[in-house]
Amino acid sequence: MNEQLTIFTLDERRYALRLTAVDRVVRAVHISSLPQAPGIVLGIVNVQGRVIPIINMRRRFRLPEREITLTDRLIIAHTARRQVGLMVDAVEDVMEYPRQSITGSDSILPGMEYVEGVVKLQDGMAYIHDLGQFLSLEEETSLAQAMEVT
Repeated sequence: MNEQLTIFTLDERRYALRLTAVDRVVRAVHISSLPQAPGIVLGIVNVQGRVIPIINMRRRFRLPEREITLTDRLIIAHTARRQVGLMVDAVEDVMEYPRQSITGSDSILPGMEYVEGVVKLQDGMAYIHDLGQFLSLEEETSLAQAMEVT
């Protein structure tokens, strides 16, 4: 059986999300601040009447911060608990891979936070991320409280 993945980049590194978790990809828009939100939350945006928290992927992956540009993209995706936006540099493609070509993270390096596995691409590899693990319980609670105030 095949797995469909959305491939995106941050600082020319490739990452992936399962397509089943992705709702849409949109251009970067103005992000309103969200006081008292966890440190990895950039703020909120309104997408078709829904207020969605935007996750700072650079901060989550400990990459250097940079200004948001007009070419950046927001991946609107969902976890079991909520819809979120992920700020990324670019979305490259949606690709299909055989499940057996995906290596589980435990066989590479046990304890890799947020990483579900790795897939080999024609010209490199991409880390597949588990959106359900992006927010710790503490961050999720803090975000829920901050969202209630809006």
